[in-house]
Amino acid sequence: MDFLESPCCEENLVHPDAVERVRSLLPQDETLYDLAELFKIFGDSTRVKILYALLESELCVCDIAKLMEVSQSAVSHQLRVLKGSKLVKFRREGKVVYYSLADEHVIRILSQGMEHILE
Repeated sequence: MDFLESPCCEENLVHPDAVERVRSLLPQDETLYDLAELFKIFGDSTRVKILYALLESELCVCDIAKLMEVSQSAVSHQLRVLKGSKLVKFRREGKVVYYSLADEHVIRILSQGMEHILE
């Protein structure tokens, strides 16, 4: 067996009770689609880096651009995606807009993801 190949059953035997029980517990397809879309957001290392920066401190676009050594427009684009996915929030102080993580869920997602890859 190739090391990239997943082990498979040697016999084609379906367990209908298990299949039906799990089917009844699965979320709606639309909900699973939304979850997959959320995880796609984490599939971009630039966005993950922005999220990790915001885990440490509330920052404005200028701060994030300097930290990441990219243009403010590139940061603004990524923040728009993150905001649209409800992962970051912002507050305005005069002419400056500060970004931070939206809530504790985002902190847990980042922390658990990091814990998983460091195991």
